[in-house]
Amino acid sequence: MITRQRLAAGVCVLFAALTAGIAVPVAAVAGEPTGGTAPQVDLVLDVSGSMRTADIDGGTRMAAAKQAFNEVLDATPEEVQLGIRTLGANYPGDNQKTGCKDTAQLYPVSTLDRTEAKTQVATLSPTGWTPIGPALLKAADDFTDSASSKRIVLISDGEDTCAPLDPCEVAREIAAKGIGLTIDTLGLVPNTKMRQQLSCIAEATGGTYTSVEHSEELTDKVNQLVDRAADPVVTPVATEGAAQCAKAPTLKSGLFTDREEFGQQRWYRVDVEPGQELRASVSVAADRSVNPSYGVLLRAVTVHGREIVRGEASGNGRTDVISTGLRYPKADSDEDDPAAETVCLQVTHSFSAASGVKTTPGMPLELTVDVVDAPSSSSDVASFGLGRGWWLLGALILTGFLAGLVWGWLSRWRLAVWRTN
Repeated sequence: MITRQRLAAGVCVLFAALTAGIAVPVAAVAGEPTGGTAPQVDLVLDVSGSMRTADIDGGTRMAAAKQAFNEVLDATPEEVQLGIRTLGANYPGDNQKTGCKDTAQLYPVSTLDRTEAKTQVATLSPTGWTPIGPALLKAADDFTDSASSKRIVLISDGEDTCAPLDPCEVAREIAAKGIGLTIDTLGLVPNTKMRQQLSCIAEATGGTYTSVEHSEELTDKVNQLVDRAADPVVTPVATEGAAQCAKAPTLKSGLFTDREEFGQQRWYRVDVEPGQELRASVSVAADRSVNPSYGVLLRAVTVHGREIVRGEASGNGRTDVISTGLRYPKADSDEDDPAAETVCLQVTHSFSAASGVKTTPGMPLELTVDVVDAPSSSSDVASFGLGRGWWLLGALILTGFLAGLVWGWLSRWRLAVWRTN
């Protein structure tokens, strides 16, 4: 027998599989590659003395970074030019002025020679200071002007030790140059100060911050960021949701950014023609210290307030970004001139600020909207995008019913035989 819990779990798994690909078609609609030349990535690795700490899966932070780099080098797409820069790798002394100049290009941003790059990585040993700001300034010059996209992936286990040069201000300065450079940051075994600093660096250039506590997580995330460099570049459009649907901005297909304060809700409007399907997803990032146990809710509602479909997700403090999505196919109409339906999208999150944390500006959110032609056959997409899963569910129910009848008949037959004996 299929219990209600099992049915719900099956539907959730299917829905997750569907929503996982919501954002994929958007790149072709909302943006184009910035050029035909090879995308470039510069991996900036912290090799300061603290990287010899052994608290990642039983090994040192440096060992985890080396393992991740070797696997990433093997998996780097052929079309991506990749380089490696270090910070704190060479000067072991106590002179801050000298230590804050300790950044070097280990492998130039170029067509990748995997063997040579791995050889260079193998020579690294935790040594000195943590000059994040100076390293970012140098890394910004590691790229060629012709690159179709430029991305720095910064991996560190602590905050910058070269004050008063603020790495967050350095990132803002890089963004102000308008060279299209994105900085993504990863924090190993993070603390509050490091998290705030790395989040600020990433946010200044439109990048992402991720905390990492296991070597496998580090490998997966760096691989993901390198692969992203090869994808078509999409420029998010800043928008401002309203407190109610009637006053909300009308969005076309694309990628949008906004901010939502604690306890606030944001509304957006999307017009969907008969025979089209609305696909939407939202991600909310914890760019500051927040209390554990939170969630995000995305609802599609009619202009009269009737809920059509929803997507929701929850977290417990172990992730920095939480995402969910939904799909809504608008059925064809028999009318000669059918009108478009206005769908209201409501975004709500349940993040709450930790003690002493500023509540403004609001949490950054990224909203993906895609309106596409719906599948031509009703069998392709069932109620709200659940698709042919209903046929599978029906087959399972029928199979279970027939199995129950056979088992019941056999049990009665065995009981009758037992009684006659």
